[in-house]
Amino acid sequence: MTGVIAASEPSWIAPFTGLSPRCLGKLLTALRREGADEVRRGRPWGLPLEDRVMFVAAYWRTNLTLRQLAPLFGISKSAADRIIDHLGPSLALQPRKRFRKDTVLIVDGTLVPTRDHSIGERSKSYRYSTNHQVVIDADTRLVVAVGHPLPGNRNDCRSWEESGAKDAVGKTTTIADGGYQGTGLLIPHRRRPGQAVLPAWKEEHNASHRKVRTRVEHAFARMKTWKILRDCRLKGDGVHHAMLGIARLHNLALGG
Repeated sequence: MTGVIAASEPSWIAPFTGLSPRCLGKLLTALRREGADEVRRGRPWGLPLEDRVMFVAAYWRTNLTLRQLAPLFGISKSAADRIIDHLGPSLALQPRKRFRKDTVLIVDGTLVPTRDHSIGERSKSYRYSTNHQVVIDADTRLVVAVGHPLPGNRNDCRSWEESGAKDAVGKTTTIADGGYQGTGLLIPHRRRPGQAVLPAWKEEHNASHRKVRTRVEHAFARMKTWKILRDCRLKGDGVHHAMLGIARLHNLALGG
């Protein structure tokens, strides 16, 4: 079976992966250094590493079913399943372990609709979803950590601690919205009981806070151009691997 799409044709790369050919080359170099292309026992892969990476990225980018996407790459549906299971975790973003003293981070939660009801719960949108805590660098706007997914009905305060996002950032200065009250993060000033309006200096702080915090919303918008984050059919850890992999692709695309 002959495929239509291949990484050897640069014009296919950006529409199906969200990356430029240069960024895809950087990703392939890193993956080979990490051992993703090691020779394994058993049947060899039908596609070279560059096409397998492009296939996984295209699956996340388009959210086509494997039966729809596999023939475009000239492989069977079962081979497509094996590629997703093997390479998806290898594309995962590794959380940053050290931060400069002056680093400011931003955290917020985003909901990813999922078909797997064993890991999701009905959320505000009345769809089964998972809550993902995403932390970005306020300066570079790159994703630095993604918490483990929790049911979509879990509020951000609990998700911040239970997902592992809190442990990932340590004591680094982190700002968040008002939903993180009581977590020790930097949140907007709130009116006290009986207080009609905030002092002018607090209103100014809140305006500055909102302006900076929108950067994490922009990151969500860019990440969700990989359409699997709008309706994920993967089961078990698949949604977590997709979120981590897309965070890595997002960083590559943003950093050029």
